[in-house]
Amino acid sequence: MQSLWDWLGDHAWVVAWLGTALVLGMVELTTLDFIFLMLAVGAGSGALTAALGGGFLVQLTVASLVSAALLIVVRPIAKRRLLSAPELAVGGAALIGSQGLVIEQVAAGSGLVKLGGEVWTARPYDGHSVFEPGARVGVAEIDGATALVHAYE
Repeated sequence: MQSLWDWLGDHAWVVAWLGTALVLGMVELTTLDFIFLMLAVGAGSGALTAALGGGFLVQLTVASLVSAALLIVVRPIAKRRLLSAPELAVGGAALIGSQGLVIEQVAAGSGLVKLGGEVWTARPYDGHSVFEPGARVGVAEIDGATALVHAYE
């Protein structure tokens, strides 16, 4: 039976590539820039090539090509998708699409609705509807400090 040291000696390039991949992966954890991650995957492909019996130049070529392809193709996509912050609506824009409760008749002139725990002046979005107190309305638009509302469905 082959000892661990004999196996390591027979598979030195596999161990070297895996060690390199591990170190690059740890470096990636400190940078979070996806460069070292792509290089680590390339080193992993070099280890796989070594395990399949490829010579050193084949291992180096595979590792280099995989790393380059990942850096050129995958990294920009991953960076854009994982590091971009979602756009959040704030202020009045966050109320668009929400539901409100009419507390004072809403007609073409004016009215009051309760939105998100706050009282807002309101008027009908279509300009001619009338909403009685207690009615549920949806917010179609915010115009300054006035909510333009419609019948909630």
